[in-house]
Amino acid sequence: MPARVHAILVVRPHGRGPTDLHLSRTLRALAAQTRRADVLTVVLCGPDETLTRLASESGAEAVIVAGRNTGFADALRLAGRRISGDAVWLLAQDTAPAPDALARLAGALETAPSVALAAPKLVSWDDPSRIVSLGVTLTRTGRTVGLADGELDQGQHDTGEDVLGTDIRGALVRTPVWRALGGVDPGLSGADEGLDLGIRARLAGGRVALAPTAIVAVAGDGVAGIPGGRTAGARGRRLYAARKAQLHRRLVYAPAPVVPLHWLSLLPLALWRTLGHLVAKNPGRIGPEWAASVSVLLGLASIIRARRTIRRTRTTSWSSLAQLRIGRRDLRERLEDEADAAAAPREELRFFSGGGAWVVLGALATSLLSFSALLAWPVLGGGGLAPLRSGVVALWTDAAYGPRALGWDTVGPADPFAAVVALIGSLSPLAPSRALVILWVLGLPLAALGGWFAATRVTERSVLRCAAAFAWAVAPTFLVALIEGRPAAVVLHLALPWLVYTAAAARRSWSSAGLASIILVIVVACAPSLAPAVAVLWLLALILVIAVRRGRGSGRVAWLVIPTVAVFLPLVWYHVTTGDPLAVFADPGRPLAVTGNPDGLLPRILFAFGYPSTDGAGWLPFLGEDGRAWWVAAFTAPVLLLALLAPVLGRLLPASLALVAAALGVATAVLASGVALTAAASGPVTVWPGSALSLAWAGLVLAAITGLDGFRRVDALVPVAASVVIAFLAVGAVPALTAVLRGDAALTDGPSSTLPAYVQTAGSEGERDGEQTATLVLTAQADAAYSASVVWGASETLGGQTTVQSTRPELTAGDRELAHVTADLVSTATGDVVSDLARHGIAYVLLEEAPDESDVARAARLGAQNLLNQRADLVSVGDTARGTLWSVEGTIAERTVDDASGPHSVRVALLQLGVIVIALLLAVPTRASLRAGRRHPRIIGEGARL
Repeated sequence: MPARVHAILVVRPHGRGPTDLHLSRTLRALAAQTRRADVLTVVLCGPDETLTRLASESGAEAVIVAGRNTGFADALRLAGRRISGDAVWLLAQDTAPAPDALARLAGALETAPSVALAAPKLVSWDDPSRIVSLGVTLTRTGRTVGLADGELDQGQHDTGEDVLGTDIRGALVRTPVWRALGGVDPGLSGADEGLDLGIRARLAGGRVALAPTAIVAVAGDGVAGIPGGRTAGARGRRLYAARKAQLHRRLVYAPAPVVPLHWLSLLPLALWRTLGHLVAKNPGRIGPEWAASVSVLLGLASIIRARRTIRRTRTTSWSSLAQLRIGRRDLRERLEDEADAAAAPREELRFFSGGGAWVVLGALATSLLSFSALLAWPVLGGGGLAPLRSGVVALWTDAAYGPRALGWDTVGPADPFAAVVALIGSLSPLAPSRALVILWVLGLPLAALGGWFAATRVTERSVLRCAAAFAWAVAPTFLVALIEGRPAAVVLHLALPWLVYTAAAARRSWSSAGLASIILVIVVACAPSLAPAVAVLWLLALILVIAVRRGRGSGRVAWLVIPTVAVFLPLVWYHVTTGDPLAVFADPGRPLAVTGNPDGLLPRILFAFGYPSTDGAGWLPFLGEDGRAWWVAAFTAPVLLLALLAPVLGRLLPASLALVAAALGVATAVLASGVALTAAASGPVTVWPGSALSLAWAGLVLAAITGLDGFRRVDALVPVAASVVIAFLAVGAVPALTAVLRGDAALTDGPSSTLPAYVQTAGSEGERDGEQTATLVLTAQADAAYSASVVWGASETLGGQTTVQSTRPELTAGDRELAHVTADLVSTATGDVVSDLARHGIAYVLLEEAPDESDVARAARLGAQNLLNQRADLVSVGDTARGTLWSVEGTIAERTVDDASGPHSVRVALLQLGVIVIALLLAVPTRASLRAGRRHPRIIGEGARL
């Protein structure tokens, strides 16, 4: 047994816990030792009157006061000058040994002279049956692995002796070894200090022995060991310390020839591991990863000093440590056992057994009956629909910053909805326009599927999930969007339930947060007017997470809006700099007037019942009547009534949040219906309220389902109430679902091009060659005036629509030039206006014949046609289905764009792409993320039954 033991106790005032209480317990434990330390030195890392008094009353031989930022290694170095005796006992303020701990540690040194240091069994401060640490080892790649960390102490490890390393707290080290090795390496920053000391001791010819019967309780908030705590900051410090220690050890232990390679690879390795952290759903590790890499990159002095110490003391080879490392198979089995033990069983979804599949199949059958005519249409037209580009590259070109496909010289950012259109068209690369037809036919079953999964977040009852799926599929606003041909509203309605499903679990899963952030981009791209309501819901969720969950998961919730902000940033900047910031909230796609008169009290009341117009989702045309169908509110009244009763019947917090979403949706619809942000040939077009009502309907349905789920006093009434909701909604959906069969829908067998076939052929060839032709389209109005537009390419397309042009509050220089050119063409047969067209890149002039042309408009069109036929520099192609077409004679110049923001747009595009890639990497599930997800209940807010 060592003749003399010198104990060094390091204390950090105002640490991450009750320092004075922990220090008092530690000092009492030292005084109660059966074999007391011969000398005690206390090092205070920062002045503190209370702790100084406790230290002075402890009988310590010396009390050293150091700086507040002094680490454990530096504190030991200060006290090391006073070491006297045969062994050094390393303690911290939260290290309370059992009465016989020192005696058993000293016995371990006495029984084997080859033992350089002895390690106790560290147990939890408040639960002695839980092992904190009992030996540490390494993988082949240098990863630290605790041999018994977190296990329940049942004596299963009490027979262990030799280990590679140990936790530094409570270790007893022979004084000659301590001095020869230079103590603890300060370059480790608090992590792996005992492991590194054990490795260096073994290389010097010693051993590291466990003393499992020597018990030391640790709280994890002292100056020694890796930082503890459950806050985000504590976790970041923990990750930083562990990664820095690993990189530091890698450079210290590596053979001399490869050290420069390791040093040069630090930053590239950090970049590679950043991608790995994103895939593994651990973005919180990225900051500590880079901080540790940079710190080690700049810490060459400590690396050189540590390598010099090993070179001076090493007497054995590195290969002698191999048998004490943990193998890949043992590590994998250990990790799998820990994961299986932590995983909790989760109830099955019961999609097939619970009737969800039958609802989706029923919706598919209904859709095939209702929209059977669409199956023969290659392109969907009517309403706000238009063809898509003929190639995938052209689709995504329309979604990029640059010259727009419409307008005389329109240059600017694309609407984010253009990327949604490109994504849909890319699903059918050989015939992109066909993808919209398929989307319309599958709209009902896809809506039912999304509604069913969204309902799984609030109820386990199959009947309620099926009711929610049915209610979402036959939502009045969705049916109106289908029969009026509103593609953005249709995609929005299909995406919203998946946003609910993923965003509800975003707090606890990076996979859900990543996927929800991408879906949120789609939702806001389809309905920018929803951005304020979404922002309010996001802020409310963030506040709840911070208040209720103490901030755990707030980073995941905060991430939800980042991709949306990045995608909309160029468009927002454009509209702000052009003096029209409200244009950001304009509906994307073709401007389409709102059906019915939205003014008055009745339309606002119908908004609360989910109806975007006063025709009752097709009821007035169905009955052959005019006026306003106020009585259609009865069809959705059961949903509204159950939603309002939900906070009383069901869980308060989920029901209240759903009602807040519903209220925000209705308020947005009321405000948007009176705001005209876009303009069409017929005049100003107000924002369509149906997009906001999709959000309102989602809130009402979820609230109603939550209320019924909580009504457990009379279980028999729940299926009855769900059946009533389904019956009322089914009757209310009859006119819309039969509109196509009756010919009352706006949908048509759309042309493959809005331009004549002659232009379409030439335009398609130009697109394949990387060039575009332009067509000037003239239309005579009812007042004998002319509207003019310029279409670049083979057709006006859905992805080519842009709010940059449709929301301009005043004429630009290009608009004025187009007006002058139009006036010259329709007023005189002379002049060089046609040569101006050629220089601008316009190859064709089309004089359209409107289908409902008035006598005045017809006279104006024939007059313009006569003048255009007299021009020698226009070659008549002839009459087409779209109107009369002329070809511009001469050389057509290539399109030139005066865009000074080109370099900036490239950088912005790279930023957007980077954010989306990060979101995709986060969204991709892994086996670990799926296993972690099963630890939580599927229903959100189940514990909030107040």
